[in-house]
Amino acid sequence: MPVSTAATATATATATAAAAAGRTALALGAVPAPASPALLAEPLPVLGLDVTVPLASGRRVPYAALDQAASAPVLRQVWDEIAEYAPYYGSVHRGAGHLSQLSTELYEDARETVARFLDCRADDQVVFTRATTDSLNLLASALPEDCRVYVFETEHHAALLPWRGARVTFLDAPASPAEAVSLLTDALAARDDDAPALVCVTGASNVTGELWPVRELADAAHAHGARIVLDAAQLAPHRPVSVRELGVDWVALSGHKLYAPFGAGVLAGRSDWLDAAEPYLAGGGASRSVVRRQDGGLDVAWHTGPARHEAGSPNVVGALALAAACRVLTEADPALLAGREEALLARLREGLAALPGVRVLSLFGDDAPRVGVVSFVVDGWDSADLAERLASSHGIGVRAGLFCAHPLVRRLLGGTRDAAAECGGTGGSPLNAVRASFGVGTPVEHVDRLLGALADLAGGDA
Repeated sequence: MPVSTAATATATATATAAAAAGRTALALGAVPAPASPALLAEPLPVLGLDVTVPLASGRRVPYAALDQAASAPVLRQVWDEIAEYAPYYGSVHRGAGHLSQLSTELYEDARETVARFLDCRADDQVVFTRATTDSLNLLASALPEDCRVYVFETEHHAALLPWRGARVTFLDAPASPAEAVSLLTDALAARDDDAPALVCVTGASNVTGELWPVRELADAAHAHGARIVLDAAQLAPHRPVSVRELGVDWVALSGHKLYAPFGAGVLAGRSDWLDAAEPYLAGGGASRSVVRRQDGGLDVAWHTGPARHEAGSPNVVGALALAAACRVLTEADPALLAGREEALLARLREGLAALPGVRVLSLFGDDAPRVGVVSFVVDGWDSADLAERLASSHGIGVRAGLFCAHPLVRRLLGGTRDAAAECGGTGGSPLNAVRASFGVGTPVEHVDRLLGALADLAGGDA
């Protein structure tokens, strides 16, 4: 559904008003002045650009949403499509009525749209879940007996924690992409049996935004008889993801990070382990036949394919929203979106580098390719206090903490492996960081306002 002219006009007017609100901060000179040609491209229309928030002073300003690594704003076209569908809502895979049949058709079309978006193989299956965390827990429940799992300590907790029934090897944080491949290769080569093995790796760090060498890690895994699952939660909102080109066996992602609402996620990939496993949830939809035996028990025949792990009434609205976001991102010019993001990222990083006392966190070094996620600390500031001040004095939303990647952030901050605090701390190494993250709908003014506010606060002003 095309975005309305009125909506586009509203977004443009809001961006103009936001720019005016940030001029005082920009006058501090912390922002690179001329915008690069890539930044002249219009961001994709998203909801929320006309939202104003109260400051401690009592004024209201347009909200600068720079916590998109947590949840991204909804693409306006996605919201419009869901609003158009809402009157036709019906049960999926259940009823004979027209609305039920329509909803079922749209739900299965959404599955095909996601498969195309991810460039899945012909025999891959797409299972709808609640989010990346749910997807990886589903895969963990489907691991073959005695499976070994290899995961870097740098992963988000969604990838670190689900493998409780497996033999897990946690790999140290690599200093470069090449070292990541070397560490994995050595670990896989050291296996002393032929048990099944799975590697889990992120595509882009949710802390530093750095891109990981997914294709090379997949090749290393396959060369040693292992499979690999890609956590694409942070990669898919910023770069195309191709299961075929990356050579991964599964990919997991979240709709709420992909500019879609309503809590849907995806696990897409090979079917054999999933079809051989017990259903992730037991209930209606997953069972093909249930018969009461004479001894009082039940004989249950389970479906194979996606239905096996989608028991209960599915989140049809979430699946449709996720698929709509996939279509919008596919129909947009990927090169244009990536170029604009890289220019916006360069603007942010150059601005941060010009500020006194600001240290940007990095695992692979300054020259490593990355997406629009930047974490940093500022001398003299507890990160939680700094994030609160950015919100209360400037209307800027960022995140402070360890970002559900505690081992990685503690390593980058120079902390101990067993540190317990999520936030706070006085003296010595900081125990937390600030993260700013943006996406396809972020106006340039939001980044400029952040830099101006940091120039103000890093200089010691209240």
